[in-house]
Amino acid sequence: MKTSVIDLTSKKAGSVELGENIFGLIPRKDILHRMVVYQLAKRRAGTHKVKNRAEINATTKKMYNQKGTGSARHGSKKVPQFRGGGRAFGPHPRDHSIKLTKKFRSLALRHALSAKLSDKNLIILDEAKLDMPKTSMLVSCFSKMSIKSALIIDVNDIQDNFYLAAQNIPQIDVLSVDGINVYDILKRDKLIITKAALEKIEGRFNERS
Repeated sequence: MKTSVIDLTSKKAGSVELGENIFGLIPRKDILHRMVVYQLAKRRAGTHKVKNRAEINATTKKMYNQKGTGSARHGSKKVPQFRGGGRAFGPHPRDHSIKLTKKFRSLALRHALSAKLSDKNLIILDEAKLDMPKTSMLVSCFSKMSIKSALIIDVNDIQDNFYLAAQNIPQIDVLSVDGINVYDILKRDKLIITKAALEKIEGRFNERS
């Protein structure tokens, strides 16, 4: 399928052919959901920890007589009922990550790219370059394109001027092609891919197929 290429001034700068096996899939929400859950679970540190009653340093001597006080029958001060006591059923260190096959992760990425194209939220950019690192210049360019939230994918060697200018704009992310992932694609409204990055993406998927 053919799509237009534009430059930062919103002018047409040619066209490119998008691969049907990457951008022409019918997006499946269940695949995208599983992939987002996988990514967010993998980010969790899993270092949460509380002390149970066995780990509390406190007296185990009976606090007062069993009978005659009119109060509940208590023994150890380590129990969860008391301040400073151990916590019952609290969190402990664990690995939150789940497993997905490499083939499934690759499929999910293609569904995410296809979803952006089918929603008309995919923009192919000629190149992501600025003459100087001016945020105001980039804001003006995005304003002409009616872009408020976007992920920009470029080659690994991202131009410093462009990267520095984009850093100061809320809801605008810049990512190298090696770091492309489903969660970041779906998090922003628009997906902007440079021509150079598009070649790398298609080359990567065509190598696997």
